[in-house]
Amino acid sequence: MTLRIYDTAARKKRVFEPQDPARITLYVCGPTVYNHAHIGNARPPVVFDVLRRLLMARYGEGAVVYARNITDIEDKIIAAALETGVPIAEITQKYAAIYNADVAALNVIPPSIEPWATAHVPEMIAIIEKLVRKQYAYVGETGVWFSVPSMPDYGRLSGRKPEDNEAGARVAVEPDKRDPADFALWKFAKPGEPEDAIWDSPWGRGRPGWHIECSAMAEKHLGRTIDIHGGGIDLVFPHHENEIAQSECAHGQELARYWMHNGFLDMGGEKMSKSLGNIVTVHDLLKDWPGEVLRFALLTAHYRAQLDWTEDLLKQAKATLDRIYGALRRVWEAEGGRATYRGVHEALEDDLNTPEALAALSAIASAANTAADQKDTEMMKATRADLLAAGKLLGLLTLTPKEWEQGGNSDENARIDALVQARVDARAAKDWAEADRIRKALAEEGVEIMDGPGGSTWRRI
Repeated sequence: MTLRIYDTAARKKRVFEPQDPARITLYVCGPTVYNHAHIGNARPPVVFDVLRRLLMARYGEGAVVYARNITDIEDKIIAAALETGVPIAEITQKYAAIYNADVAALNVIPPSIEPWATAHVPEMIAIIEKLVRKQYAYVGETGVWFSVPSMPDYGRLSGRKPEDNEAGARVAVEPDKRDPADFALWKFAKPGEPEDAIWDSPWGRGRPGWHIECSAMAEKHLGRTIDIHGGGIDLVFPHHENEIAQSECAHGQELARYWMHNGFLDMGGEKMSKSLGNIVTVHDLLKDWPGEVLRFALLTAHYRAQLDWTEDLLKQAKATLDRIYGALRRVWEAEGGRATYRGVHEALEDDLNTPEALAALSAIASAANTAADQKDTEMMKATRADLLAAGKLLGLLTLTPKEWEQGGNSDENARIDALVQARVDARAAKDWAEADRIRKALAEEGVEIMDGPGGSTWRRI
């Protein structure tokens, strides 16, 4: 099998060929931690978690070095600190912990490396010094600027030319810029800014620009040329374009061999964003839905496509997972099979085609039900192995069928277990009225009792 991924820079699918199959480097831009992440922010960690799992399955679990950064110094963070009077570190540590807990609930494996921007300011200054020395950057009144006209092929990732940029849109307006497209490498401190947002530099006290942060962190932990750089489609310009400019002009070599970008989530026909006020946070969604449902929903569309986020999408994801876990329960005891993935692996090898992979997973569940109906022991073993192996690739089916179907907290489950046992005892004593009463009472709580050859169990419905 051949892994092919869509390279944003090449504008086509390319066969993936790592620099070193024993050390595959993947960098994904992480969160700016000043508030709760919305579900759109969760799409990159889920998408690139699937990619990471696929690379680990192909090259070995120890072969993939995955860095996802934390941006803990940025204008929005400073604004939050000034508004609340809370120290920056307190804000960023709080929301970084919430973010990591939220994405962990979506079965996202923690990154190999989680660099924080504020721990890499010396590395950022070193790159800026090199750019100034090479005359790709200059010192102005408000900071140090990268000179976009000094890079002849600037814009090759996004396809945008500097003259296409609108000042004041995604390009900062400053009086000391030589060209409207120039962007900040270092921002001088302004009156009233908190001291914990200010560092010393050869040019004056201040803080790094946003773009230089990822260039420095990627270089330090993964090297000057990394295999895959990923993030949301909104980062193509200006963030990733500017990363390329900084890193390649400073070091004279390619920053990333492949660029991958996921599409937007839409809410009511509009891109989900904090600025539009149409967000729903991961934190709030997890109060009502299992994390695996959110993950499944995020994978129902191809990662490069727009995904419309609706209540119906979540309901459908939950129903599909219920069916797949139900099939897994029927073959759960049939251990010892050999996994073949039955199309799931092949779908993911084709530019992470998760809709096709989920369809293949659903087909395996159907085969498992058929095997259980026919009491085909060997096929039950095979489909069990396939369900679990495919689930591992997709980050799904991480619970036992019992854990999935019962959910809830342990005390509540223990209470229901006791009632189910009381019903079993009532039936054994031929107290049919009591047995029916218990069944009806549990049904009113949304609990279904399932009687089978192995005894009675239950699930939430």
